[in-house]
Amino acid sequence: MFRSAFCLALALTALPITAAQAALKVGARAPDISTKVSLAGKAMPFSLTQALKKGPVVLYFYPKAFTTGCTIEAHTFAEATDDFNKLGATVIGMSGDDIESLNRFSVSECRNKFAVGAATPATIAAYDVTLNKNPVMSERTSYVIAPDRKIIFTYTAGNDPVGHVTKTMDAVKAWDAAHHKG
Repeated sequence: MFRSAFCLALALTALPITAAQAALKVGARAPDISTKVSLAGKAMPFSLTQALKKGPVVLYFYPKAFTTGCTIEAHTFAEATDDFNKLGATVIGMSGDDIESLNRFSVSECRNKFAVGAATPATIAAYDVTLNKNPVMSERTSYVIAPDRKIIFTYTAGNDPVGHVTKTMDAVKAWDAAHHKG
């Protein structure tokens, strides 16, 4: 157990974490989320607690569905979803959009690969990702949350939608390597 924790800590120190911009810090306990999500255009309930029972969760907040950066980010996460799933990770996108918009976004931009959820202002605030210009919108911030509910990676960069995917993938790979060594 100690060896795994040490390996994970060592691996994660090599990852670029933008601490000055980070919302919740690495090591913090992730607040629970219970909301509606849309997958392949169908709304359904989502519970972070339930998702963590399957493995780590890549939880990414984005400002607004169908905007340029958010569309690029959704396409890139869609292309990587199968690789995240092979590592036991679940990808969930969150925004302040209504579920009807997310139903469309999940089909066209997420390509039916992963769920996107309706983040309430309370959820946006709990994850400390409130966009200064509009409190019902979120910053572009990604988290990797381990099954024990600890945040193991965080990244905020509004102008880097593709980097969120590569950086969260690196964090999930490091977690997987630390937890699946023989």
